[in-house]
Amino acid sequence: MDTNLLYWKSHGQSFLSRLQVWVNLLDPLSLLSSDADILKAHSSLGSGETLNEKDGAALSLSLSSVHADSGAVVPLVFRPAALLPMSTPLVVASFLPHSSVRLALFWQFLLQSYCAGFNYANRNSSSEQSPTASLMQLLLMAGTVSYTTCAGALPQIFISRLGVRSAPVQTFFRSILPIPLSAALAFFNVVTVRSAESETGIRVFDSRGNPVGLSKAAGDKAVRETAWSRAVLFGATAALPNLLVLLLQRTRRFQRNSLLAAPLRHVSVALVLGLMIPVCFSLFPQLGTIRKEDVEERLRAAADGERLYYHRGL
Repeated sequence: MDTNLLYWKSHGQSFLSRLQVWVNLLDPLSLLSSDADILKAHSSLGSGETLNEKDGAALSLSLSSVHADSGAVVPLVFRPAALLPMSTPLVVASFLPHSSVRLALFWQFLLQSYCAGFNYANRNSSSEQSPTASLMQLLLMAGTVSYTTCAGALPQIFISRLGVRSAPVQTFFRSILPIPLSAALAFFNVVTVRSAESETGIRVFDSRGNPVGLSKAAGDKAVRETAWSRAVLFGATAALPNLLVLLLQRTRRFQRNSLLAAPLRHVSVALVLGLMIPVCFSLFPQLGTIRKEDVEERLRAAADGERLYYHRGL
Protein backbone atom coordinates (compact mmCIF):
# COMPACT_ATOMS: atom_id res chain seq x y z
CA MET A 1 0.00 0.00 0.00
CA ASP A 2 1.31 3.44 -0.94
CA THR A 3 2.51 5.69 1.88
CA ASN A 4 -0.21 8.22 1.04
CA LEU A 5 -2.87 5.60 1.67
CA LEU A 6 -1.17 4.46 4.87
CA TYR A 7 -1.41 8.00 6.15
CA TRP A 8 -5.11 8.25 5.27
CA LYS A 9 -5.70 4.94 7.03
CA SER A 10 -4.48 6.30 10.35
CA HIS A 11 -5.57 9.94 10.02
CA GLY A 12 -8.61 10.06 7.77
CA GLN A 13 -11.35 7.94 9.28
CA SER A 14 -13.42 10.83 10.69
CA PHE A 15 -14.89 13.76 8.79
CA LEU A 16 -13.25 16.41 10.97
CA SER A 17 -9.81 14.83 10.73
CA ARG A 18 -10.11 14.64 6.93
CA LEU A 19 -11.33 18.23 6.76
CA GLN A 20 -8.37 19.44 8.79
CA VAL A 21 -5.95 17.61 6.50
CA TRP A 22 -7.58 18.87 3.31
CA VAL A 23 -7.57 22.49 4.47
CA ASN A 24 -3.78 22.19 4.74
CA LEU A 25 -3.34 20.25 1.50
CA LEU A 26 -5.24 22.78 -0.62
CA ASP A 27 -2.55 25.42 -0.10
CA PRO A 28 -1.92 26.82 -3.64
CA LEU A 29 1.76 27.36 -2.81
CA SER A 30 2.25 23.61 -3.25
CA LEU A 31 1.67 24.14 -6.98
CA LEU A 32 5.02 25.94 -7.19
CA SER A 33 6.96 22.75 -6.38
CA SER A 34 8.69 20.96 -9.24
CA ASP A 35 8.01 17.34 -10.15
CA ALA A 36 11.50 16.40 -8.95
CA ASP A 37 10.86 17.96 -5.54
CA ILE A 38 7.50 16.19 -5.27
CA LEU A 39 8.94 12.77 -6.12
CA LYS A 40 11.82 13.35 -3.71
CA ALA A 41 9.36 14.23 -0.95
CA HIS A 42 7.27 11.14 -1.67
CA SER A 43 10.28 8.80 -1.69
CA SER A 44 11.62 10.30 1.55
CA LEU A 45 8.56 9.27 3.55
CA GLY A 46 8.89 6.26 5.79
CA SER A 47 6.74 3.18 6.06
CA GLY A 48 3.30 3.07 7.57
CA GLU A 49 4.78 2.58 11.02
CA THR A 50 7.01 5.69 10.83
CA LEU A 51 4.75 7.96 8.79
CA ASN A 52 3.46 10.83 10.92
CA GLU A 53 2.98 14.59 11.04
CA LYS A 54 6.69 15.16 11.72
CA ASP A 55 7.35 14.54 8.04
CA GLY A 56 5.85 18.00 7.62
CA ALA A 57 6.25 19.61 4.22
CA ALA A 58 7.24 16.36 2.49
CA LEU A 59 4.07 14.66 3.68
CA SER A 60 1.82 17.53 2.57
CA LEU A 61 3.54 17.71 -0.81
CA SER A 62 3.16 13.97 -1.33
CA LEU A 63 -0.50 13.86 -0.31
CA SER A 64 -1.44 16.82 -2.50
CA SER A 65 0.57 15.99 -5.62
CA VAL A 66 1.31 12.24 -5.94
CA HIS A 67 -1.18 9.70 -7.27
CA ALA A 68 -1.60 6.97 -4.66
CA ASP A 69 -1.93 4.15 -7.23
CA SER A 70 0.77 4.90 -9.79
CA GLY A 71 3.16 6.92 -7.63
CA ALA A 72 3.36 9.46 -10.46
CA VAL A 73 2.98 13.21 -10.06
CA VAL A 74 -0.54 14.42 -10.84
CA PRO A 75 -0.55 16.97 -13.71
CA LEU A 76 -0.28 20.50 -12.35
CA VAL A 77 -3.71 21.81 -13.40
CA PHE A 78 -5.50 18.71 -12.06
CA ARG A 79 -4.00 18.64 -8.58
CA PRO A 80 -6.45 19.22 -5.71
CA ALA A 81 -4.87 22.58 -4.88
CA ALA A 82 -5.46 23.75 -8.47
CA LEU A 83 -9.19 23.00 -8.45
CA LEU A 84 -10.21 26.34 -6.93
CA PRO A 85 -8.08 28.70 -9.06
CA MET A 86 -8.77 26.74 -12.24
CA SER A 87 -12.50 26.14 -11.83
CA THR A 88 -13.63 29.40 -10.21
CA PRO A 89 -13.66 31.54 -13.39
CA LEU A 90 -15.27 28.67 -15.31
CA VAL A 91 -17.99 28.13 -12.70
CA VAL A 92 -18.70 31.86 -12.37
CA ALA A 93 -18.90 32.27 -16.15
CA SER A 94 -21.12 29.23 -16.58
CA PHE A 95 -23.65 30.68 -14.11
CA LEU A 96 -23.84 34.04 -15.90
CA PRO A 97 -27.13 35.03 -17.58
CA HIS A 98 -25.76 34.68 -21.10
CA SER A 99 -27.16 36.62 -24.00
CA SER A 100 -26.78 33.75 -26.47
CA VAL A 101 -26.72 29.97 -26.58
CA ARG A 102 -23.25 30.03 -28.14
CA LEU A 103 -21.73 31.72 -25.10
CA ALA A 104 -23.48 29.32 -22.73
CA LEU A 105 -22.15 26.33 -24.70
CA PHE A 106 -18.63 27.79 -24.77
CA TRP A 107 -18.35 28.23 -20.99
CA GLN A 108 -20.05 24.92 -20.27
CA PHE A 109 -17.61 23.19 -22.61
CA LEU A 110 -14.62 24.65 -20.75
CA LEU A 111 -16.07 23.77 -17.35
CA GLN A 112 -17.11 20.22 -18.24
CA SER A 113 -13.81 19.55 -20.02
CA TYR A 114 -11.85 20.60 -16.95
CA CYS A 115 -14.08 18.53 -14.65
CA ALA A 116 -13.63 15.46 -16.87
CA GLY A 117 -9.86 15.94 -16.87
CA PHE A 118 -9.78 16.38 -13.09
CA ASN A 119 -11.92 13.28 -12.54
CA TYR A 120 -9.73 11.20 -14.84
CA ALA A 121 -6.41 12.42 -13.41
CA ASN A 122 -7.53 11.63 -9.84
CA ARG A 123 -9.23 8.29 -10.54
CA ASN A 124 -8.29 4.91 -9.11
CA SER A 125 -5.89 3.45 -11.69
CA SER A 126 -4.86 0.31 -9.83
CA SER A 127 -6.29 -2.09 -12.45
CA GLU A 128 -4.86 -0.30 -15.49
CA GLN A 129 -1.99 -1.83 -17.44
CA SER A 130 -0.94 1.37 -19.25
CA PRO A 131 -0.47 4.85 -17.76
CA THR A 132 -1.84 6.47 -20.93
CA ALA A 133 -5.52 6.75 -21.76
CA SER A 134 -6.86 4.24 -24.28
CA LEU A 135 -8.81 5.25 -27.39
CA MET A 136 -12.00 3.97 -25.78
CA GLN A 137 -11.40 6.10 -22.69
CA LEU A 138 -10.74 9.19 -24.83
CA LEU A 139 -13.96 8.62 -26.76
CA LEU A 140 -15.85 8.16 -23.51
CA MET A 141 -14.49 11.42 -22.14
CA ALA A 142 -15.32 13.24 -25.36
CA GLY A 143 -18.87 11.91 -25.23
CA THR A 144 -19.19 12.90 -21.57
CA VAL A 145 -18.02 16.44 -22.27
CA SER A 146 -20.33 16.77 -25.28
CA TYR A 147 -23.39 15.55 -23.39
CA THR A 148 -22.79 17.59 -20.23
CA THR A 149 -21.99 20.71 -22.27
CA CYS A 150 -25.31 20.57 -24.08
CA ALA A 151 -27.23 19.66 -20.93
CA GLY A 152 -25.56 22.44 -18.94
CA ALA A 153 -26.65 25.02 -21.51
CA LEU A 154 -30.30 23.89 -21.42
CA PRO A 155 -31.52 26.88 -19.35
CA GLN A 156 -30.19 29.34 -21.95
CA ILE A 157 -31.43 27.13 -24.80
CA PHE A 158 -34.94 27.14 -23.33
CA ILE A 159 -34.90 30.91 -22.84
CA SER A 160 -33.62 31.61 -26.35
CA ARG A 161 -35.60 29.05 -28.32
CA LEU A 162 -38.88 29.58 -26.46
CA GLY A 163 -38.51 33.34 -26.45
CA VAL A 164 -39.09 33.56 -22.70
CA ARG A 165 -39.80 37.14 -21.58
CA SER A 166 -41.60 36.55 -18.29
CA ALA A 167 -39.43 37.56 -15.33
CA PRO A 168 -40.59 34.70 -13.05
CA VAL A 169 -39.96 32.12 -15.78
CA GLN A 170 -36.53 33.58 -16.50
CA THR A 171 -35.76 33.45 -12.78
CA PHE A 172 -36.68 29.76 -12.76
CA PHE A 173 -34.41 28.95 -15.72
CA ARG A 174 -31.48 31.11 -14.56
CA SER A 175 -31.58 30.63 -10.78
CA ILE A 176 -33.59 27.52 -9.86
CA LEU A 177 -33.04 24.99 -12.66
CA PRO A 178 -29.19 25.28 -12.56
CA ILE A 179 -29.14 23.96 -8.98
CA PRO A 180 -30.29 20.35 -9.58
CA LEU A 181 -28.82 20.45 -13.09
CA SER A 182 -25.31 21.32 -11.85
CA ALA A 183 -25.43 18.58 -9.22
CA ALA A 184 -26.72 15.99 -11.70
CA LEU A 185 -24.11 16.84 -14.34
CA ALA A 186 -21.28 16.70 -11.79
CA PHE A 187 -22.50 13.28 -10.66
CA PHE A 188 -22.81 12.06 -14.28
CA ASN A 189 -19.35 13.36 -15.20
CA VAL A 190 -17.67 11.31 -12.46
CA VAL A 191 -19.70 8.15 -13.11
CA THR A 192 -19.01 8.08 -16.84
CA VAL A 193 -15.37 9.16 -16.82
CA ARG A 194 -14.53 6.61 -14.11
CA SER A 195 -16.88 3.86 -15.32
CA ALA A 196 -13.93 1.52 -15.97
CA GLU A 197 -13.45 1.14 -12.22
CA SER A 198 -16.91 -0.38 -11.87
CA GLU A 199 -16.41 -2.60 -14.90
CA THR A 200 -12.91 -3.97 -14.24
CA GLY A 201 -12.63 -3.45 -10.49
CA ILE A 202 -10.04 -1.76 -8.31
CA ARG A 203 -7.39 -3.12 -5.99
CA VAL A 204 -8.47 -3.87 -2.43
CA PHE A 205 -6.20 -4.35 0.59
CA ASP A 206 -6.42 -6.26 3.85
CA SER A 207 -5.92 -4.60 7.24
CA ARG A 208 -2.13 -4.93 6.96
CA GLY A 209 -2.03 -3.11 3.64
CA ASN A 210 -1.44 -6.18 1.47
CA PRO A 211 -3.28 -6.26 -1.89
CA VAL A 212 -5.75 -9.15 -2.16
CA GLY A 213 -7.14 -8.63 -5.67
CA LEU A 214 -9.48 -6.53 -7.81
CA SER A 215 -13.07 -5.90 -6.75
CA LYS A 216 -15.84 -4.51 -8.95
CA ALA A 217 -17.99 -3.91 -5.86
CA ALA A 218 -15.29 -1.71 -4.34
CA GLY A 219 -14.86 0.09 -7.66
CA ASP A 220 -18.57 0.82 -7.87
CA LYS A 221 -18.60 2.08 -4.28
CA ALA A 222 -15.58 4.32 -4.87
CA VAL A 223 -17.12 5.88 -7.97
CA ARG A 224 -20.51 6.45 -6.33
CA GLU A 225 -18.98 8.08 -3.26
CA THR A 226 -16.88 10.42 -5.38
CA ALA A 227 -19.85 11.23 -7.63
CA TRP A 228 -22.02 12.15 -4.64
CA SER A 229 -19.31 14.36 -3.19
CA ARG A 230 -18.92 16.19 -6.51
CA ALA A 231 -22.70 16.62 -6.78
CA VAL A 232 -22.72 18.22 -3.33
CA LEU A 233 -19.88 20.54 -4.37
CA PHE A 234 -21.49 21.89 -7.53
CA GLY A 235 -25.04 21.70 -6.23
CA ALA A 236 -24.19 23.83 -3.20
CA THR A 237 -22.13 26.22 -5.33
CA ALA A 238 -25.16 26.74 -7.57
CA ALA A 239 -27.73 26.88 -4.78
CA LEU A 240 -26.35 29.16 -2.07
CA PRO A 241 -25.35 32.19 -4.22
CA ASN A 242 -28.57 32.06 -6.27
CA LEU A 243 -30.75 31.81 -3.17
CA LEU A 244 -28.80 34.61 -1.51
CA VAL A 245 -29.32 36.92 -4.49
CA LEU A 246 -33.01 36.03 -4.71
CA LEU A 247 -33.48 36.91 -1.04
CA LEU A 248 -31.51 40.16 -1.23
CA GLN A 249 -33.40 41.29 -4.33
CA ARG A 250 -36.44 41.62 -2.09
CA THR A 251 -34.72 44.25 0.05
CA ARG A 252 -35.06 47.97 -0.67
CA ARG A 253 -31.32 48.55 -1.08
CA PHE A 254 -31.09 45.95 -3.82
CA GLN A 255 -34.22 47.26 -5.50
CA ARG A 256 -32.64 50.72 -5.64
CA ASN A 257 -29.24 49.35 -6.77
CA SER A 258 -29.98 46.42 -9.07
CA LEU A 259 -26.40 46.47 -10.40
CA LEU A 260 -25.20 45.02 -7.08
CA ALA A 261 -26.69 41.62 -7.93
CA ALA A 262 -24.07 40.60 -10.51
CA PRO A 263 -20.89 41.26 -8.43
CA LEU A 264 -22.53 39.75 -5.36
CA ARG A 265 -23.34 36.57 -7.27
CA HIS A 266 -19.80 36.30 -8.64
CA VAL A 267 -18.14 36.83 -5.26
CA SER A 268 -20.51 34.46 -3.47
CA VAL A 269 -19.99 31.73 -6.09
CA ALA A 270 -16.20 31.94 -5.63
CA LEU A 271 -16.56 32.02 -1.84
CA VAL A 272 -18.95 29.06 -1.63
CA LEU A 273 -16.85 27.04 -4.07
CA GLY A 274 -13.71 27.69 -2.02
CA LEU A 275 -15.44 26.70 1.22
CA MET A 276 -17.10 23.62 -0.24
CA ILE A 277 -14.03 22.07 -1.90
CA PRO A 278 -12.41 20.81 1.35
CA VAL A 279 -15.84 19.80 2.66
CA CYS A 280 -16.60 17.84 -0.52
CA PHE A 281 -13.19 16.13 -0.43
CA SER A 282 -13.78 15.16 3.21
CA LEU A 283 -17.25 13.65 2.90
CA PHE A 284 -15.85 10.16 2.30
CA PRO A 285 -12.50 8.64 3.34
CA GLN A 286 -9.69 8.60 0.80
CA LEU A 287 -8.97 5.07 1.98
CA GLY A 288 -12.48 3.67 1.91
CA THR A 289 -13.67 0.45 3.50
CA ILE A 290 -16.04 -2.22 2.28
CA ARG A 291 -17.44 -5.15 4.22
CA LYS A 292 -16.07 -8.56 3.39
CA GLU A 293 -19.61 -9.80 2.67
CA ASP A 294 -20.05 -7.15 -0.04
CA VAL A 295 -17.06 -8.08 -2.19
CA GLU A 296 -16.67 -10.97 -4.61
CA GLU A 297 -16.57 -14.43 -3.08
CA ARG A 298 -13.04 -15.11 -4.33
CA LEU A 299 -11.74 -12.20 -2.23
CA ARG A 300 -13.44 -13.09 1.03
CA ALA A 301 -11.04 -15.87 1.93
CA ALA A 302 -8.09 -13.50 1.51
CA ALA A 303 -9.52 -10.95 3.94
CA ASP A 304 -7.99 -11.11 7.41
CA GLY A 305 -10.81 -9.15 9.05
CA GLU A 306 -14.35 -7.95 8.55
CA ARG A 307 -13.35 -5.13 6.17
CA LEU A 308 -11.26 -4.55 3.10
CA TYR A 309 -9.72 -1.22 2.09
CA TYR A 310 -9.62 0.58 -1.26
CA HIS A 311 -8.37 3.86 -2.67
CA ARG A 312 -11.42 5.99 -3.45
CA GLY A 313 -9.70 8.45 -5.73
CA LEU A 314 -10.80 12.05 -5.75
